Amino acid sequence: MLDDRKANILKAVVEEYIETAQPVGSGHVSRKPSVNVSPATVRNELVALEHDGYLMQPHTSAGRIPTDKGYRFFVDSLHDPGRLAGADAQQIRTFFARAHGELEQMLRDTSQLLSQVTDYAAVVVGPPHEQSTIRGVQMVGLAPRLALLVVVLSNGVIEKHTLDLKEETDDAALAAATSRLSRSLIGTSVAGIHLVGFEGPAAKDVLVQSAIEVLRTAQQGTATDPVYIGGASALAASFDAVAQVSEVLRILEQQFVVVTLLRDVLDRGLNVAIGAETGIGPLADCALVVAPFQAEGETVGTIGVLGPTRMNYQQALAAVAVVSQRLGDRLSEG
Repeated sequence: MLDDRKANILKAVVEEYIETAQPVGSGHVSRKPSVNVSPATVRNELVALEHDGYLMQPHTSAGRIPTDKGYRFFVDSLHDPGRLAGADAQQIRTFFARAHGELEQMLRDTSQLLSQVTDYAAVVVGPPHEQSTIRGVQMVGLAPRLALLVVVLSNGVIEKHTLDLKEETDDAALAAATSRLSRSLIGTSVAGIHLVGFEGPAAKDVLVQSAIEVLRTAQQGTATDPVYIGGASALAASFDAVAQVSEVLRILEQQFVVVTLLRDVLDRGLNVAIGAETGIGPLADCALVVAPFQAEGETVGTIGVLGPTRMNYQQALAAVAVVSQRLGDRLSEG
């Protein structure tokens, strides 16, 4: 634990460094209203904070910058996520008031929204596909030998599959097949779709089996949770080294790694992972702010922002909190 003076000085250094990205000297700190001690006293405390691992001095004549330990103290000392600027809050309200349509597009647009509000890369992990249940099935004729299969899932996803038919069919056969599929599939988990028996007439059985096979094949390619990345290019402005940016972008392209990272952070009871806390080497200079979102009282996904360790934590926490709440409310409304 730090005494009040050291804590106030450390917070002042972190806030100044987040704002300027420049090493912070004792003169700047001593002028902060929350510090109110002489530059000489601040210098002594900065030395002590450096000795204890909260700060580091990049060059002998330079000021100090926070370490991961310093950022962690700062984040843990925040009593609330802060408040969003009026324009940002209005942008979020407007977005969700107009958000309609298929879940995939909503989540993709949400990742872009969160990136625009924070100026960091944003990640949205959608509801686990295999845990969803089927709520509705419909077969629609497009041509004599072409049909569209529409499946509505409990997580809000609407799947559409085109069926090439060996023989011509009519609306009556499609309606009969839809009725049979509804009886067999509604309430079934996506992972539990199975073949059904024949009950005639033959035309209906062919349509039903074709639809089942298309659905089973489609599920084999959707084993991982859907991930939507917004504003990955925003990270380029946060780091000086091109190689470092490339490594971070490479991580974001690995869907399984992203999902595992967000789950691991939440499983450890964190909503902020700083530097080495992410457990991924290329993200050593990054921080991740995450939150789950719920629909009808159940956690169905995760959102987060990824930026440099000197990110504006209060604003990032506020944005993630508001967007996760709004997204959950929107999904619950259907």
